[in-house]
Amino acid sequence: MLQYNIRGENLEVTDSIKDYVEKKVGKLERYFDTPPSSEVHVNLSVYNDEQTIEVTIPMKNLLLRAEEHNTDLYAAIDLVVDKLERQIRKHKTKVNRRFRQEGAPKYVFAELERESRQEAVEEQDSEFDVEIVKTKRFDLKPMDSEEAALQMDMLGHNFYVFTNANTDETNIVYKRRDGRYGLIET
Repeated sequence: MLQYNIRGENLEVTDSIKDYVEKKVGKLERYFDTPPSSEVHVNLSVYNDEQTIEVTIPMKNLLLRAEEHNTDLYAAIDLVVDKLERQIRKHKTKVNRRFRQEGAPKYVFAELERESRQEAVEEQDSEFDVEIVKTKRFDLKPMDSEEAALQMDMLGHNFYVFTNANTDETNIVYKRRDGRYGLIET
């Protein structure tokens, strides 16, 4: 059961607007076997005669979020629901594809092969300790973390080791899975 949190900026959320949003967004429940019990965050705003609607639905394994602008609020609501429907269909297609592949013979044989390779690697690892196959040596240039992040992006790497100009210590800047940056201070 979806619970609605509808807010308006520069706009009074009337009962008719609230009912329309709940009716349209409520149609998304048909895409789920069991209706998600989640809170739907809806922000409605008006700036310079342009209506904006933002809808966020946080769920267990999925975050649905869409935003639309239009001169007509009801049209913007329709457009944002269409966007959310596409996101749900795309997610369900991806999940179903993965589920179908897991039962396919190709997947089963690939998994068996991967397991046997993993066992062979584990046997090798027990015989030998870690083997270093390449060594790199370079000078650490003093810089701040922003410059290090730019250097990392220019090189196309996902981490960069540098001397922090402020602390004179070795630091590591890295790219996180969400696309933002992290800093490891030693």
